Amino acid sequence: TSVLLLFPSMSKDLSELLKEATKEVHEQAENTPFMKNFQKGQVSLHEFKLVTASLYFIYSALEEEIERNKDNPVYAPVYFPAELHRKAALEEDLKYFYGSNWREEIPCPEATQKYVERLHYVGKNHPELLVAHAYTRYLGDLSGGQVLKKIAQKALQLPSTGEGLAFFTFDGVSNATKFKQLYRSRMNALEMDCATKKRVLEEAKKAFLLNIQVFEALQELVSKGQENGHPWQPKAELRTRNVNKSYEHGAAPGKECEKINRRHTGMMPTTPLVRWILALGFLATTVAVGLFAM
Repeated sequence: TSVLLLFPSMSKDLSELLKEATKEVHEQAENTPFMKNFQKGQVSLHEFKLVTASLYFIYSALEEEIERNKDNPVYAPVYFPAELHRKAALEEDLKYFYGSNWREEIPCPEATQKYVERLHYVGKNHPELLVAHAYTRYLGDLSGGQVLKKIAQKALQLPSTGEGLAFFTFDGVSNATKFKQLYRSRMNALEMDCATKKRVLEEAKKAFLLNIQVFEALQELVSKGQENGHPWQPKAELRTRNVNKSYEHGAAPGKECEKINRRHTGMMPTTPLVRWILALGFLATTVAVGLFAM
């Protein structure tokens, strides 16, 4: 009761609270200049491949933790693997773009690794917060996915049969609007007190910021390279870190990302400044356009 008096809005449905809580960070992403680049179709195949790789690590971690908690009442009602899970689709896209040895080719930047660490920490230690990450990613993908799919298909001249775009294709969802309504109703039915709701809202904002930080970290590296008068050159800290370090998020990186980091010492591709900017534009759009329609 005391918590309810302090936070009277907590009596609202969780889906409405999440939408309100993430409004500010959503606008932060929506107003980034990078988003406009992708909307104009200004994205290269190389950048698209790099972003797809980062999404693979993010969804691998998210879905590993979802599977860990699929029978836990704090998550079970919103467990929709056939309808929502993206790891298999991303593997299909990466195989199309990189070939059969794609696991040996894809990079895992430090900002992506940080996101992975948080997902594993939440899944193992605070599974009641996992719904915040699932909501932020999956409903965003469902909402903005079709718009992004058409832009990417045209800009990159990808096959009309859908190769390279499996991530945006939800075969298990026949009607996105109705499914999102179902998902929200299941989410609203999750049993949690007001204090837990508040923690979920904070985690949702953190999830959004982690998405933004994936491209902001690259932006910072690009800016440093520009200040020095040459295109950004990849540094060791982007490619590999000490996996035994005690991370601030409480968990070591996921196995996939950790292996990639060890393999990619000296292998991170060097690209001109303008190509990196376009890549960041795609990632910003993936976050902002999707969540705009949630």
